[in-house]
Amino acid sequence: MSADWQNGGFGIYVHWPFCQAKCPYCDFNSHVSREIDEARWCSAYLAELDRAAIELPGRVVNAVFFGGGTPSLMHPDTVAAIIARIRKHWAMPNDPEITLEANPGSVEAGRFRGYADGGVTRISMGVQALNDRDLKRLGRIHTVAEAKIAFDTARSVFERVSFDLIYARQDQTLQEWRNELNEALCLAIDHLSLYQLTIEKGTAFSDRYEKGGLLGLPVEDLATDMYDTTQELCERAGFEAYEVSNHAKPGAESRHNLIYWRYGDYLGIGPGAHGRITIEDQRYATEQYKMPTAWLDRAEIGKAEKPRNPLGGIDQANEYLIMGLRISEGIDVDRIEALANQPLDTAALAHLTDLELVAQNGPYLRATPRGRLLLNSVIGELLF
Repeated sequence: MSADWQNGGFGIYVHWPFCQAKCPYCDFNSHVSREIDEARWCSAYLAELDRAAIELPGRVVNAVFFGGGTPSLMHPDTVAAIIARIRKHWAMPNDPEITLEANPGSVEAGRFRGYADGGVTRISMGVQALNDRDLKRLGRIHTVAEAKIAFDTARSVFERVSFDLIYARQDQTLQEWRNELNEALCLAIDHLSLYQLTIEKGTAFSDRYEKGGLLGLPVEDLATDMYDTTQELCERAGFEAYEVSNHAKPGAESRHNLIYWRYGDYLGIGPGAHGRITIEDQRYATEQYKMPTAWLDRAEIGKAEKPRNPLGGIDQANEYLIMGLRISEGIDVDRIEALANQPLDTAALAHLTDLELVAQNGPYLRATPRGRLLLNSVIGELLF
């Protein structure tokens, strides 16, 4: 079990907590700040990498992901310094995937060349909608025209550019989503992330919804039809649904996210960042302090991380189950049973198979397309 993480690989997630504006649907750890001492922040990230390298020597970093917040607000020199420090401490493949999330906008788009020079190889762009009315409703500060310009700029610099869209929005019809997705597929290079709008607790949308606002959200049947349409159009265009909300042409899957879904190890640094790391045969869940100022102060003295939570075999098996059934390849039955030190529930497995919600292909158990629609129920039946 000590080497289990190697089945999924090792990645590094860097969280930049700042945005120009807080989107009303977002429950990520993001903050709006007028003044940021970026040199101080850069030093803190480097110190965290130095600290982690002592505990995790000799590894190969399969992928790096700059998330947020809005990492495209970081100066390219900061990003370059972090990548250089990662390379100093760990080996990387010849063609590393180093992704940076970006929000459209002319100022940020102009930085793309700097990010590429610093080592970034892939951009993930938060477009979210392809009409200005819905962008405004979603609290986005860019227009469709600005998003397309930023996307074209990114394409001129990077071979790999993905973008996100949100569907099941207020007053959105099935035909409108079909038209928008077809347009997105014409724009896309090789990867799309397509998320159904969910109302997360603690967000501005949640407050509005609980007060009787946020009218025009689709009923369940319409949302299901939108999901089915998404699968149909993406498959027809050659964008396979390799994960519940992620579609890619073969070979263009997000390597970093696959580390999560294949239950590898990942180092999380930055305010609120989570991680899973294995040290001396023990896997730990890690979490860094959430508030930016508190994190910065603590990182400078080597105390940015909260007390670690050791994970037992059952904990790990359940996490692998939850993550692994999201992807089309599914979970390795031998691996999960080794983690749990017990077999999967054969009665539950038979029941779900009879309902055609799961299927087994060799050693792998996967959710069927119908099972993905009911994934929480499927997982609930199989948990140890």
